[in-house]
Amino acid sequence: MTSASHKPVLLSGSAPTGTLTIGNYLGAIRHWVRLQDTHDCLFVLVDLHALTVPNDPASLLRRSQEFVALYLACGVDPDRSLVFVQSHVPQHAQLAWVLNCITPFGRLSRMTQFKEKANKHPENVNAGLFTYPVLMAADILLYGTQLVPVGEDQKQHLELTRDLANGFNRKYGNVFVVPEPYIAPLGARIMSLQDPSRKMDKSDPNPANYIGLLDEPDVVRRKIRRAVTDPGSEVVFDESKPGISNLLSIHACLSGSRMQELQERYRGCGYGHLKNDLADIIIEKLRPIQDRYHSIIGDSTTLRLTLKNGAERAHQRAQKKLQEVYGLMGLEPGN
Repeated sequence: MTSASHKPVLLSGSAPTGTLTIGNYLGAIRHWVRLQDTHDCLFVLVDLHALTVPNDPASLLRRSQEFVALYLACGVDPDRSLVFVQSHVPQHAQLAWVLNCITPFGRLSRMTQFKEKANKHPENVNAGLFTYPVLMAADILLYGTQLVPVGEDQKQHLELTRDLANGFNRKYGNVFVVPEPYIAPLGARIMSLQDPSRKMDKSDPNPANYIGLLDEPDVVRRKIRRAVTDPGSEVVFDESKPGISNLLSIHACLSGSRMQELQERYRGCGYGHLKNDLADIIIEKLRPIQDRYHSIIGDSTTLRLTLKNGAERAHQRAQKKLQEVYGLMGLEPGN
């Protein structure tokens, strides 16, 4: 196996908001596990980003620990990847300030996600929400990241990151790697169980819309049983049947079955048979993850040491890049 220094650098992460779902697992986390073999992976819990929305401090801390424990339970290996919490590495905020100073105000005002969140929560339009994409750019650029797994809602943010990197390199010197998007294969877009026109969202206030990675078996069965289907009874993967197509996608991703094979298997069986089988598959997939999670979260000392080690390793890499940036801009690099 090649050393990490010769592998392409890939960074991904998630804010500790809401509940990690089967959609997060199929669209991101399971790919993280596989990518550890071929990439120099950094998986960061971006807790500073979570501050852009109202949070109870105790709940935020608890969710941060739970999210990391779930990453590890799903197969992310801190011995093969760099796993850390964003707020433990101050260079993220330091580089974000530098990048804020070269980011046009008008560019940020056109960010689609900012507009959507501002319209949805007009009582909480804060400066952090406005400059969120710049902190995301800092997260990426600190580590020479070459590849960033992105969903549809983050493409605009990555494009800003690329533009900031190119602009800085032209003005001050070639210090930043310009990252490319990493597009995951099938399963990158799992839809809501109750509204299959929308992506499954870990921050959805209605738990009926998602399967949480820590959902108990009876909860999984109830949610799948009540999942929205489509007119008729034919089990086919087709855009005219978004509900059934979503359930088939989840089945295919978890079971490894080909879509054509699934359509043949459930021909003439109706929706109930598919839902029963899918609930069984999800429960069996989640069982070992949940067992490992409870073991990890129950050993708080080891979890803290894992995050401390990750932060120290991330700090070393981030500080080197920050010193380069400071030097080019006429700032005292420091230690």
